[in-house]
Amino acid sequence: MTTDFPVAGEPIIKIRSVHKRFHTLRGTVHALNNVSLDVKPGEVVVIVGPSGSGKSTLLRCINRLETVDGGSIVVDGIPLSGTRNINRIRTEVGMVFQQFNLFPDRTALGNILLAQRVVRRRKRSDATARAHDLLAKVGIPDKADAYPAQLSGGQQQRVAIARALAMDPKIMLFDEPTSALDPEMIKEVLDVMMQLAKEGMTMVVVSHEMGFARAAADRAVFMDEGRIVEEDTPDVIFTNPSHERTKLFLSKIL
Repeated sequence: MTTDFPVAGEPIIKIRSVHKRFHTLRGTVHALNNVSLDVKPGEVVVIVGPSGSGKSTLLRCINRLETVDGGSIVVDGIPLSGTRNINRIRTEVGMVFQQFNLFPDRTALGNILLAQRVVRRRKRSDATARAHDLLAKVGIPDKADAYPAQLSGGQQQRVAIARALAMDPKIMLFDEPTSALDPEMIKEVLDVMMQLAKEGMTMVVVSHEMGFARAAADRAVFMDEGRIVEEDTPDVIFTNPSHERTKLFLSKIL
């Protein structure tokens, strides 16, 4: 059962003093170092930063794909510390990865049906109707019977977005969703994300698509070496950042 939607203004994601370490043959990597962040309902937050700065790790911790070594994360009023809460969180938080992760032996429709039937336990007729509605929403209503190998990268990513939306999540996490796409396919995915933002979906997006960040984000967050260096509106971050590390990073990508 889902929890009641938070009162307007109350964060739907609360991250407090989170630490995450990975132990490798070369030593310990402090992937997240005392990270704190709030995300309010309906807010679009874009996280930018160099490779290895902890952006993707932070997303994976929000969805409990990674456990934290210190601090706390509360999503929609549910603490992530308890193992019993994992499935509750994952039904409320949709995630779209760099790679599309579609089941190759299932059609686009079949990919969108699976979790609805298994996790949400919807009747097949209801799940099928929802899947067709979402394929139309992401602009590929004619691809229901196509297998992933028959779809372009942009179409596969849009199926992945539709699959996540089929669970009716309150929050969508996007981990560099256009990084594996050819340039001409990027816009079709960003258009879907722009529409979700306009509809009020709470979104946390790791991306280097600065045009999307400027147009859709309420807040931009710059991370480096496992820390949040600064956060502000996109206009401030991209045109007048206060931290020298942010200025150096943006000078190389803008």
